[in-house]
Amino acid sequence: MDSVGSIIMYVIIALSIVIFSVLAVTSRKILRAATYLLFTLFATAALYFQLDYPFLGAVQIAVYAGGIVVLFVFAILLTSNPGDNSEKLESKKRITGLIAAVAMLLAGGYALCTRCCELLKPQMDTATMKTIGETLMGTGYHQYLLPFEAVSVLLLACIIGGIVIARKR
Repeated sequence: MDSVGSIIMYVIIALSIVIFSVLAVTSRKILRAATYLLFTLFATAALYFQLDYPFLGAVQIAVYAGGIVVLFVFAILLTSNPGDNSEKLESKKRITGLIAAVAMLLAGGYALCTRCCELLKPQMDTATMKTIGETLMGTGYHQYLLPFEAVSVLLLACIIGGIVIARKR
């Protein structure tokens, strides 16, 4: 009975991720899009909690749902009038976006299928705080210090850009 409940909960979480993701990219009001993104990130955290990764779920809520979305909202409020609707997409842009979305779906499906064997055999049985920290802050193979620092520089550039734009007003 527990596995049936887990499957039902997974389906609910997966559907909410898909629905809120679609709403985030199709909403014409920018603050609503940021709110839908927040719901998507919370649902992703729920998925981590269901998979028994409480550390990743807490990081998802604290860093992404807490920090990144607040940064987006501040950037939106500093750079635009949040009550305005965005312009409706022209059919040429819509077709280009659809082609790009299908191409990314195919590329993601190919990557998932080619790495299927590695996904079935996890590298580590239990993720301890030490192994997560070493993986995130290491510089070796399958370690993520460089992307982590690149994202922090990108966020710093966004903050500086928002301040510069706000000062011009």
